Amino acid sequence: MNAHRATVVAAAVAAIASGVFVHDPAAQGTGLTAASQVARTYEAIMDARVAEVPSRLSDTCPPAPPEVCQLLGVVSAWWQIQQDPLSRSRDAAFEKQADDAIEAIDRWTRREPGRAEAWFYLGGAIGARAQWRVLRGETIAAARDGKRIKAALERALMIDPAMQDAYFGIGLYHYYAGVAPTFAKMLRWLLLLPGGDRDQGLQEMQRARNGGQLLRSEADYQLHVIYVWYEKQPARAVELLTVLAQRHPHNPHFLEQIGRIEDGYTLDHPASLRAWTTLMERARSGQVAYAELALTRARLGAALELDHTGQPEAAIPLLRAVIDSKPRAPVAAEALAQLQLGYVYDRLSQREAARAAYRAALAVNPADDPLKIESKARAGLRSRLP
Repeated sequence: MNAHRATVVAAAVAAIASGVFVHDPAAQGTGLTAASQVARTYEAIMDARVAEVPSRLSDTCPPAPPEVCQLLGVVSAWWQIQQDPLSRSRDAAFEKQADDAIEAIDRWTRREPGRAEAWFYLGGAIGARAQWRVLRGETIAAARDGKRIKAALERALMIDPAMQDAYFGIGLYHYYAGVAPTFAKMLRWLLLLPGGDRDQGLQEMQRARNGGQLLRSEADYQLHVIYVWYEKQPARAVELLTVLAQRHPHNPHFLEQIGRIEDGYTLDHPASLRAWTTLMERARSGQVAYAELALTRARLGAALELDHTGQPEAAIPLLRAVIDSKPRAPVAAEALAQLQLGYVYDRLSQREAARAAYRAALAVNPADDPLKIESKARAGLRSRLP
């Protein structure tokens, strides 16, 4: 499963009720304990200000219950994984961290079964783990998690109907259960999961988005996936991502998503090139997190768009820069750069240089071949171009 597809599947199955959602207690009744502190920590996570998170957590818990900060730590770890989703280097630590948080919050619900926020956070903790499980192909386990997520959020709403943000998770479930393909509907039946309603789900998501203090960013991110894959409105997805990139400029992920969607869905290659160029500039000046990783990804993306827009020669220095840097992240970056270089040289009718690049891609390609580079490089070598 490629990284982008895995991200989408994670959203579609595990986002049944994902995330940490904070609402405004002044507008919505009892609210959550220390909502403003939780909100500030969540903002730091969404903006990929990883170094700030420990101090933010110290300022948040107390006064918020300690279980809340356990969950925020899990959410921070999940966003770090999303920066390079093909890498499994963080998996073991994340799984343990998520399991520990779920156990702690589950004990909280048993200790205080009438406290809505305990059930609310339980849904968020299980949701974070479920997204990771689907990313790693553990779809059955994620679906079982999804059933627990929905039940926890419904319990929260039974106790506190004013907890508008919980409707976002319920809406995600209803939407995805309504649009699920046949295999997923069978899975839902086997696991005794309730059915869905596409229109109702969208309405519930919008209701929560418009009423949440912090939910807007999580909602915008999940909704962009829906607009790309199911509503067939990639331009709307780009609009949402553009807002996210402006709201959280330190997180490179949102600009990366814009570049990918403009390339693969709107087919607006100049717009994709602009997104990658902007990211490249921000990475070079240290304005984004994971600057080296972001710079590598931006060079690859910009090189692809230069080729698409009839400027293959201009792509070569960018690809050479990736190759020369021998990046450790993102996964398979050097092999991908060699593959793209082979394509460029073929476009320029430099066949021997292209063959050398394809062979180099095979030489540095990771053994598990997560991007399926081997078949593409071998196809390039077999090409009968002069």
